[in-house]
Amino acid sequence: MLSNDAMEDERRHSGLDKPSISKVARKKFAKPPVKVACLSCRASRIRCDGKDPCSCCALKGKECSYLPSKRGGPRKKRVDPPSSIGENMQNRLWATVHPIPRIDEEIFTQVDDLAVPGAGLRHLDFPVDVQSMFEGLFVPPNTQQQPSAHPPANQAQVPASEPPREKCLNHFSPVFTTSNHGECRLNAYYIYIHYYFPIFPPPHTPITVDRPLNAPTKAPATASTDPLLPYRPKSPVTLAISAILALIPHPRDPNSFAPESVLLRRSYAHTFAREAVASIEAESDLHESGTSPSEALAHNSTIPARLPVHPLTPIDLEGILALLILSIYEYTQRGNLIKMRHRAGQAYIMAMNLSLHAISHDESAFAEARRRAWWMTFYCVCQGAIVGTMPATILTHDPRFTTPYPRFASDSRAWSILIQAQQALVAATQYIIDLNQALRARANLAIIFERMEKLTAWTSSILAQADAQLQEPATSPHDIEGVTAQSIRCISRIKLCSARIKTHRFRAFLDIPIFIKKHCDLSCASIGSPSMESTSNIPEYQDTMRPVLCCSSSFNQLPGAAPPTQLESPISSSSPISDCSGSHWIPENSFPFSNYTSTSICLDAALTIAQMFDSLPYPRPTYDKEYASLEYTAIVPRTMPSFACCAMQSSYAMLMLYYKSRAINPENVESPLSDPDQLSEELQHGLECVIGAVRNYSIAFEALDGMRDEIEVAFLTAFPQE
Repeated sequence: MLSNDAMEDERRHSGLDKPSISKVARKKFAKPPVKVACLSCRASRIRCDGKDPCSCCALKGKECSYLPSKRGGPRKKRVDPPSSIGENMQNRLWATVHPIPRIDEEIFTQVDDLAVPGAGLRHLDFPVDVQSMFEGLFVPPNTQQQPSAHPPANQAQVPASEPPREKCLNHFSPVFTTSNHGECRLNAYYIYIHYYFPIFPPPHTPITVDRPLNAPTKAPATASTDPLLPYRPKSPVTLAISAILALIPHPRDPNSFAPESVLLRRSYAHTFAREAVASIEAESDLHESGTSPSEALAHNSTIPARLPVHPLTPIDLEGILALLILSIYEYTQRGNLIKMRHRAGQAYIMAMNLSLHAISHDESAFAEARRRAWWMTFYCVCQGAIVGTMPATILTHDPRFTTPYPRFASDSRAWSILIQAQQALVAATQYIIDLNQALRARANLAIIFERMEKLTAWTSSILAQADAQLQEPATSPHDIEGVTAQSIRCISRIKLCSARIKTHRFRAFLDIPIFIKKHCDLSCASIGSPSMESTSNIPEYQDTMRPVLCCSSSFNQLPGAAPPTQLESPISSSSPISDCSGSHWIPENSFPFSNYTSTSICLDAALTIAQMFDSLPYPRPTYDKEYASLEYTAIVPRTMPSFACCAMQSSYAMLMLYYKSRAINPENVESPLSDPDQLSEELQHGLECVIGAVRNYSIAFEALDGMRDEIEVAFLTAFPQE
């Protein structure tokens, strides 16, 4: 028998007398991941429970196999002394927001991953021996369309629902064939591509019915074998257009998401893309180069002798236009940022060789085609720098670029706003790069903050132009150019709001209590600490963006957070933010904007991006009578999502705003998040709009599957479905 005192001591040591802590109900996906996931779950980027077989494979009837993980062992925890800043800050943080429960750390791991360059993109350039890993990317044949293991966030955002699965029919490749193939593919370009990527002038003939190929086609015998093309266009731009069209599910294929159909579309699209590149090379070659190289130097023209695809577009522009389409194809379908920039760079060199950048006076019938070819080349070169968070390879305000902007008849300012928005987004990306460099060097941030003010004023001015009422009369839904002008305005707003999030996210989100809690044991680590993961194989300019990037995945590598005396008010200027060494670092009054202002800007920008994604038009194909009688019509995806990274920006900001609203104390802190319930509804709706848009894009573009899954997992963690 133990004495009363001994029993009391034992209870104390065993933790029985510890104060009761309110337990948070474990939410879906809040469980820590297993050390090794099976190949199928790893390929489809879904959670694996580590069993043999795992639950997902058992449910889908798949073979479950494992390979050893290449990741390192368990992390070594650094024990801070009891009086460390991290522990004091942690206690103070949670005392100020009590009794709000702590949020699982993994939530922020999921949210942070939405913000890295190329976040969620799935790379399709795998060797043949790992093709089996693609099994997990497709739904089983008896389920509804759910490319991931998670239920849709908002079914209403999808234009239509997929019917029950039947036995997979022979796939009908969505390519277009009549007695005049070129005209049909140009017709399809205006239906599926022009709204979002207007590289051609307005259509010279009325848009007619869509004519997908009716003859069934078979997949190649092996993954390394190219499919037999039913036709081989002569123009590289027609081949590039065919690569995009081949990704669109055929309207007569009720099982378009089956693995056979997806692989078939992928193989046809990539074959067309490779043929387009080969055609560009062939058209730039000289016959004399192979027979008499000395004679080849006397020739400087390689314009092919064939009819143009568009009567108002010179043949010498078609190679450039093909490279622009292929640049977006490499990003959204292949997930290859390097090839994306390479294709755009090649188009830029060809455009400069034709002096498309300096055509000040051109009254010919080809003037509009040349203007669109040049400014879309400029757009794609800038886009490569934006999605990769890299310094731009060109000067965005180069005085040599004197070519006038193209024009829409219904909106004379749309092109100007689009190019300005692209320039602003490039500047915001460069701001992120320079901010990281300054943080690493613990340099004076006065110049950085001055640029922050100028960027904010600049984007506000362009947004005012984008939101201004049009002077031109409203257009009808059948006006191709009018609908395209409205779409370009939406894309411009998306880009401008993304630039504003990049500019203000450091100020808005650095002080989130739960975010600091997650990294409290690393809050003293300085930028460039030896403990950081080695990046010796990454170029220096990329290494500088790791802490805060187009979206940061490592706020733990930022300087130390504010001392407890500052946490009661984000706009207090009484004391500086300090690091572990006690050095003077980022005084609160040095920020040009208060935390309240930056948070408000991020909130408005994120919700606007969601609204604009939801407002983009859908393709409107019409079919012959044989298609009109079909009971089933495939969901029509939007195409050319060159700005998909803006969806990740918006999702990251909305999720962070949601968690910040839960952790903040409205009574003590001035904040735009004072009504958590109303804000939660707005953010949930905004996230559903973004998920619906990305899900629609992923119908055609496989590299965006991972992006869709990343956002959905983070969404369901924040807003678990009943």
